[in-house]
Amino acid sequence: MDPIHRGPEEFGHDGNGFAEEAGRRRSSRDPLTPDFGQQTPQQVRIVPLVAGDLLLTVNPVDGSEVEPCPPGEQPAEPVRRTPEKRADRDRAAAPPVPPGPPVLRLPLLQREDERERLTRLLARGRSVRLTGPAGSGRTALLNAVAADCAELAPDGVVRLNGHKRTVADLLHGLFEAVHDAPLHRPGRELLLEKLRSTGAVVVLDDLEFGGAALDELLDATPECAFLLAATPDVAAPGPDSHLEEVFLAGLDRAASVDLMERVVERKLTEEEANWAGDLWFESEGLPLRFVQAGALLRQIALGSTDPTAYDEYGYLENRPAGEPVAGDTDGPAGAEAVLPSLGEGAAPAALLGSRLSEAARDTLRFACALGGEVPHQAHLPALVGDTHADAALGELADCGLLSPAGSRYRLAAGVLAQLEAAGYGEGATDRARTVAQHYAWWAGHPSVTPARVVAEADAIVAAMAQLVPGDGAGQTSVAVLLARSASPAFAAGLHWSAWERSLRIGQEAGRIAGEVAEEAYFHHELGVLALCTGNLDRARAELETSISMRGALADKSGAVAGRRALALVDDRSGGTIVSGVMAMGETPANPLLASPPRGLPAVMPVSMPRTYPDETVVMSRQSAPPVADEKEGGRFAVLGGARRNLVAAGAGVLLAGVLGTVVTLGLTSNTDPQGGSGASTEQSVTEGGDAEEELPAEEPTDGTTPSARTSGSASASSSTTPGPSGSESAPAGGSGTSSPGASASETAPSSGGSSPDRPSPTRTKPGSPKPTPTKSDSPPPSPSSTPPEPSDSVTPTEPETTEPSEPDTSDSASGPSGAGTSPSVA
Repeated sequence: MDPIHRGPEEFGHDGNGFAEEAGRRRSSRDPLTPDFGQQTPQQVRIVPLVAGDLLLTVNPVDGSEVEPCPPGEQPAEPVRRTPEKRADRDRAAAPPVPPGPPVLRLPLLQREDERERLTRLLARGRSVRLTGPAGSGRTALLNAVAADCAELAPDGVVRLNGHKRTVADLLHGLFEAVHDAPLHRPGRELLLEKLRSTGAVVVLDDLEFGGAALDELLDATPECAFLLAATPDVAAPGPDSHLEEVFLAGLDRAASVDLMERVVERKLTEEEANWAGDLWFESEGLPLRFVQAGALLRQIALGSTDPTAYDEYGYLENRPAGEPVAGDTDGPAGAEAVLPSLGEGAAPAALLGSRLSEAARDTLRFACALGGEVPHQAHLPALVGDTHADAALGELADCGLLSPAGSRYRLAAGVLAQLEAAGYGEGATDRARTVAQHYAWWAGHPSVTPARVVAEADAIVAAMAQLVPGDGAGQTSVAVLLARSASPAFAAGLHWSAWERSLRIGQEAGRIAGEVAEEAYFHHELGVLALCTGNLDRARAELETSISMRGALADKSGAVAGRRALALVDDRSGGTIVSGVMAMGETPANPLLASPPRGLPAVMPVSMPRTYPDETVVMSRQSAPPVADEKEGGRFAVLGGARRNLVAAGAGVLLAGVLGTVVTLGLTSNTDPQGGSGASTEQSVTEGGDAEEELPAEEPTDGTTPSARTSGSASASSSTTPGPSGSESAPAGGSGTSSPGASASETAPSSGGSSPDRPSPTRTKPGSPKPTPTKSDSPPPSPSSTPPEPSDSVTPTEPETTEPSEPDTSDSASGPSGAGTSPSVA
């Protein structure tokens, strides 16, 4: 077939042009490779949870949404865990067992007196604070005491770790350990109620606070007995805490030598025993130093042995006849073994690391880059680049370079400083970036549960913190990516202190990198977090910042989510937000009349009753007049944000109309020789045009249209006796006449032409000074010698002796207004 002139077969038809025959002849084939152009979009992990009385929906895309929890979605009452469930939880929360040969388990030496005393105090319900230097064996003693107190309390023994944990973290951790409440973070009242009835022995290691914070922890759990372990540099408890103090000292010389022999699994030579004695004097008998020194002796023994002397079955290989077997002589390596110096024995981390595998050394470098935090063994192959790198964790633990911290490991006390001095901290920023990129992909994957991300929270936060001070924008961008991926998992996993730290680091990284959209997201999440924890002022500040930034970016969905959260903040704060139409840059005299920040339309109809309804209140006009009488609960139009431009334009048009009307009224008044006797200076402003329709706050409440009000005012003015305002020959008043100084719109309600709710612009109380209606070049009329009698629409009152106040001469677009018998100001 001609390749240029293609036949119908190539278009799904046969030679005769029929598609059915061609379909039967065409063989089906499956694609050998997937279609990369039509992949399934990645799923977004959206987790709803209940925080107090709020329903929090963690949304990684536009930001978390928060709303009052609907009646049908309140969580069930938290139930206590059974002993079997508590045991399962404890096993899951224990540090993972390193792969490879089992780690040597050492006995608790010379701690019988402390162990017995602690158990006795806890059995009596007393709380104890165990103080000892780093490396004194506090964790091992806590494990032994926890095993002795397993049956003392009804809720058993609860193990907690205070490393980088606040009081709120420990209270919620204790609640979660005793009660089963998935996806529920109780409010403060429910939390304290449940903790007051919790009876457990709480073993808290690595406590980092004291004073008032520790008193708060103890006061919230009156039925719990605490065993607290802290270093001497932690603040002391308060005088009212009633804690028993137990100080943990180092081991004596005999116990230290015994511990070293158990580590090397043989008897020490005389030279090694002397070296161990000098080390005991230098380290003050800290058990950690002897565990590391014993591992160092074991490495020296292995290094002096010929690796080719034995085959894989343990038999000698190619040994000449009569040659002694290596290791048969006294000591670990015979005469070739050289003991390290005393300084190397007191700080053996660098020397121990030099004798480990390359994967173990890379793991130490990553730990130095993360500030001492060690990633989980499952992440080490991807970070190091070795498929067997997970075994490095066992090597480090066997040498005493790691110590357990809750469900994870970190570098032992003093190891980080020793490794950094040996050069293991070089290239820390590059390694932290590698860790951040790995965790960003891993934490954002839908298959990874929030609980697994929470277990790596310290390493993730440490990687972000390492990248923020960096000079390059690439590091901060990676920190933003990691914070964006991990913070929703921290929120869903109820680890809110890590959530807050990651949000703050991500916000700072976004600001440095210039990523405004990501910075707005972090501000929104910080506002939601503050709202859920009850800090309304912080929530309002963060949400307003996020809304303004997203408004500048035209992010409509994000701005809507922020406005919803901000409306909930305003509702919970209980404050009254009243805003009106104000000139640009004008500051209201009354703080209650202040408008919300720009871009935040807060529509809240409120009622502000008058404090003194019988007296005239004169205030400078700052906003639009009220819709209805304030005595009847009038509503103010709340305008702000994006509508201010429209309101300003309408106010300008209305001001031009008012000024034109003022000039016309001045020319047609009785003081003008060219004016007729029927002209009045108090005609309604609406007769001149549509200026009244420019202001939304002036719309009627009874459903009448502006044209109906205008016609009603005109008909009412024609039925009244014309006369100038302030004339001395005013009639005494009657059913068909109006009082002097009253406009035609005041008598309109009696004729049925105008809405009764519409306030009169010039009504005044009898006996009070009359404000000047307009500014004109003509002189004002002389005051009346006799007080005018009121009309039927105004109830006469006794003249009041009040100080004359300054009349309102504001050039505001809306003009003076009145409500009832006294002028009011919106």
